[in-house]
Amino acid sequence: MRPVAKDNAQAALQQLLQGFRRFRQEVYPQQQALFKRLASAQAPSAMFITCADSRIVPELITQSDPGTLFVTRNVGNVVPPYGQMNGGVSTAIEYAVLALGVQHIIVCGHSDCGAMKAVLNPASLDGMPTVRAWLRHAEVARSVVADNCNCGSAHETLGVLTEENVVAQLDHLRTHPSVAARVASGQLQIHGWVYDIDSGNIRAYDAASGSFLPLDGDEQPCATPQPRYASA
Repeated sequence: MRPVAKDNAQAALQQLLQGFRRFRQEVYPQQQALFKRLASAQAPSAMFITCADSRIVPELITQSDPGTLFVTRNVGNVVPPYGQMNGGVSTAIEYAVLALGVQHIIVCGHSDCGAMKAVLNPASLDGMPTVRAWLRHAEVARSVVADNCNCGSAHETLGVLTEENVVAQLDHLRTHPSVAARVASGQLQIHGWVYDIDSGNIRAYDAASGSFLPLDGDEQPCATPQPRYASA
């Protein structure tokens, strides 16, 4: 485990406090009208399920204002299948869909993911039983990669696993009754993204081709099944 020096801890706290002061004195006054509107209600258009990694900032990546994204973060951007774990992720999904009426749910993985490295190297989780248990929800992705990917390097294996994990979590997402019902009626779209920290690019899962395509390419990737009960 990484030790924490007291001097470094105090410096980190001071940086956070200075950031808050800048927000309160400079940022808040410029967006005061927005925060006043948000003070009594929220109406996000999308739910963003991503990794707890400190390098991933959904609002920055999507250039979204406060109130636009309903964000849920956890180690490995995991979505447990419905009924297996009645915890924070499942609760947030149900609330986002039924109470807030979000129109989109995005599951976003990222490059250099420590959780995916741990899936490939379970011994690194010795002493972290809770993390080990949580990442069992990514085991299906590891199996797919182990049986099908003739990767030429550890870096390539990690990249493919990261993508397969997003696909696996999209499958888990569709087991949630609230999601399944809204997808079937065409009221909800689901998306699978992988964000590359180094380049700033995003590749998105396209169900029709079974591949990840550039999000800003000529064709818009689509991970959402065709609605079966869409109103005319």
